[in-house]
Amino acid sequence: MEMWFSEYHTPDVQHSLRVNKQLFSRQSDYQRIDIFETPEFGRVLTLDGNVMLTERDEFIYDEMITHVPMAVHQGIKDILVIGAGDGGVVRELTRYERVERIDLVEMDPMVVEACRAYLPGNASRLDDRRVHIHFEHALKFIRKCEAEYDLIIVDSTDPFGPSEGLFTREFYGSCYNALRDDGIMVNQQGSPFFAHDAEAMKRSHKRIAETFPISRVYQAHIPTYAAGYWLFGFASKKYHPTDDLDAAAWKALNLRTRYYTTRLHVGAFWLPAFLEEMLMEVEH
Repeated sequence: MEMWFSEYHTPDVQHSLRVNKQLFSRQSDYQRIDIFETPEFGRVLTLDGNVMLTERDEFIYDEMITHVPMAVHQGIKDILVIGAGDGGVVRELTRYERVERIDLVEMDPMVVEACRAYLPGNASRLDDRRVHIHFEHALKFIRKCEAEYDLIIVDSTDPFGPSEGLFTREFYGSCYNALRDDGIMVNQQGSPFFAHDAEAMKRSHKRIAETFPISRVYQAHIPTYAAGYWLFGFASKKYHPTDDLDAAAWKALNLRTRYYTTRLHVGAFWLPAFLEEMLMEVEH
């Protein structure tokens, strides 16, 4: 008998993956965590029935949420990562020798436990000496921080359920306060294609644009996410994401990537007309 995992992107649209085997299934204090083995996408992590990552395409997400800010701000040393308990973002950040500290704030210890066991390619650098894992709610953690970080990466789940508080004005204001004078915040902004997701994206962008003097949105194509089309937010107190890109300095690091390039970096901020219109609606 065939087994399939299906994620509903809307009540009328679902994305299905054939499953060879279910490797992990537990209900934590916060959410249901499942890890599947699939023939096309390798191992797949889902939370409450939503795909968080697959071995096949996670590199796209993790490279775009980390290397974009790192190529703009050459002085990033102290980093706060919110969510990302799978370890993929941390893995990319630890490739930079200049990074001195990474505070990872993950609400659910079971996510880290499961990914260490079944997704070692992502979790491989969680034991790096520069990484400090804090198991607590990000809102509570960040309220205590002031001018402490050069970069904050918000790798949260979608703005519903346990992560809803990470898309509020209060949270973005706390991120602003936790950053140094030239700090950058990058967050996942979801997909703009389906109506429900688009409204959530616009609310989030509006709140960020009201908090930070520089706020831009950029895009990537990730096959297993809604509509295969995903957005990230770049918010900064000082740096513009393309005007301040130091392509030569980043290339000199000789980091091997599979998706990110400095050419793609610039192109990712050129958005289609329908998305520009959505963003302009809330910016003005």
